Amino acid sequence: MRTMKANKVILVLAASVWSAAAVAQSPSATPGAGGVGNARYATDAYPGFDVEDENVKPERKEPRWFSWITGPNRENATDQYAYCQELVAGGNFSKAAKQLDALVRNWPTAPEAWKAQQQLAAIQVEPLKDFEDAFKSYRYLLDFYSLQCDYKAIADKLYQLAGILKIEGKEIMFVRFENTVDVRRAYEQCVLRAPGASWVPEAMLTIAALRVDEGRPEEAVKVYENLRNLHPETDFARTAVFRETEVRMSMLRDHEYNRSRCQDTIDYMKLALRTCHPSDAAAIQAFLDEAQSLIADEAYRAAKFYDSRTRTKRSAINAYERFLEDYPQSAHADEVRDRLNELKGNQE
Repeated sequence: MRTMKANKVILVLAASVWSAAAVAQSPSATPGAGGVGNARYATDAYPGFDVEDENVKPERKEPRWFSWITGPNRENATDQYAYCQELVAGGNFSKAAKQLDALVRNWPTAPEAWKAQQQLAAIQVEPLKDFEDAFKSYRYLLDFYSLQCDYKAIADKLYQLAGILKIEGKEIMFVRFENTVDVRRAYEQCVLRAPGASWVPEAMLTIAALRVDEGRPEEAVKVYENLRNLHPETDFARTAVFRETEVRMSMLRDHEYNRSRCQDTIDYMKLALRTCHPSDAAAIQAFLDEAQSLIADEAYRAAKFYDSRTRTKRSAINAYERFLEDYPQSAHADEVRDRLNELKGNQE
């Protein structure tokens, strides 16, 4: 008995080696390869995205250990695929899913493999409603069988599933939880696999919002900036302009004062006023006024630093005059003018 099991383990290992070699020679072996032979990924063009291996370096399935228990029930891919159809027709969907997966693992380059992978994903959506695994299965179909499947249609299904995952959350021990990071990465994987899809701008808005939910506003800004650059003159870009303004202002409020950050925010908001949707202009102007007030307050404190017993009157006068030149409309302007007149009068 032990000898038989050992032989089967050796066969599994041999199948794994054969699978790897076959994949290297397969025309569909390049993950994400498009119909014209170009990679569909553009990870270096998407700042703010994760570059996790799962996002950009998918792994090929291998035959499982102890495959005499978990492996295919037939001797070749053709018979295995027919057996899977019998299971589906009989309503045994859970077992059919396992056997479809076993077909893909053991005969990855067989003509039936991509069809089995696609059917596996469809079963996981309905009736099994295992949306997390279905997302992974459709992603695998795009990664390794992009030449055989209807790439656009499958990419659309992937995006639809990302939306379901966003609503459904993640199940742990039969309890549903929100899982912002996993959902955000799912959207990123959609964009990376179909950067030209019509839903990409909307997906990028979602990714940026999820970055904010994670407490990573600086990454959200990168996504909004990239969206504006890739899809200018669209409603999505105008939405990104306003949302980026909100995020930048939030960062300015939440962190200790930083002059360069404040000035950068002011410069962005001035640009935003020229490109935003008209209905957002008033809110952005209010943000701009607040940011300018912050930098003026800091300049006022810096000017007052020179108005002390340890400093000369000339130093204080110079500091206040520079302040009025730079911030004539500041809330502190009248106070500074009065103090400046007092200093100059005393100087005389």
